[in-house]
Amino acid sequence: MEKFTTLTGIAAHLPMINVDTDMIIPKQYLKTIKRTGLGEGLFAELRYDENGTKDPDFVLHQEPYTKAQILIAGENFGCGSSREHAPWALLDFGFRCIIAPSFADIFYNNCFKNGILPIVLPQNEIDKLIDDAARGDNARLTIDLEAQEISGPDGGKIHFDVDPHRKRCLIEGLDDIGLTMEKAQHIDAYEQKTALARPWA
Repeated sequence: MEKFTTLTGIAAHLPMINVDTDMIIPKQYLKTIKRTGLGEGLFAELRYDENGTKDPDFVLHQEPYTKAQILIAGENFGCGSSREHAPWALLDFGFRCIIAPSFADIFYNNCFKNGILPIVLPQNEIDKLIDDAARGDNARLTIDLEAQEISGPDGGKIHFDVDPHRKRCLIEGLDDIGLTMEKAQHIDAYEQKTALARPWA
C-alpha cells in the first residue's frame, strides 16, 4: 500500500448527501476483482448520460478537477452496500483523501485499508473547504497527516482527528497483509515449534 504522509493537491467538491457505493461505482463495474481500471466508472451515473457521453457540467470533467486528489463530500458518504470497489474506484481515479461530515462505517474502514485518508469535520468547516475547492486553479489543499492539519490556499489551517493505529498504518503504508508480516518472526517461530511438537501434522 502506498504511504500517506503529506498530500498537496486539487480539491474537488461534491456537496451531495447520502452518496452511496452504487453511486460511487455502479454495479455493472463490479465484474472485475482488479483494483485498476475502475476510475473510468467512478460516479458514472453522474458523469455520463445513457449514451456514455460526458456531462461537461459535472465537476470531475472540469479543469482543474480532472486531476483532483482530494474530494470534499456531503454527509453520510459511502453508505449502501459494503463493496470495496468503491474505494478502489476513488483511488484509481487519483483520490487519496475524502473529507466529509460523516461516512458509512464499512466504507470508512475500507478507505484506510486501501491507502485513502477519510477525514470527518463539522459542517461549518466543510463549507469553508467547499468554498476553497470552488476556486478553480487555486483549489489546492495540503493534508499533513503527521500534524493532522489541513492547510487552505489562504494559509488557514484546520485540525482533524484520526485513530493513532490507522494513522500509523497510512504513514507506514501498512495494509492488513503488511501488519501480519510485521509478525513474521513470531509466525515462523510458532510454525517451527508446532512442527517439532506435531511432526505428523
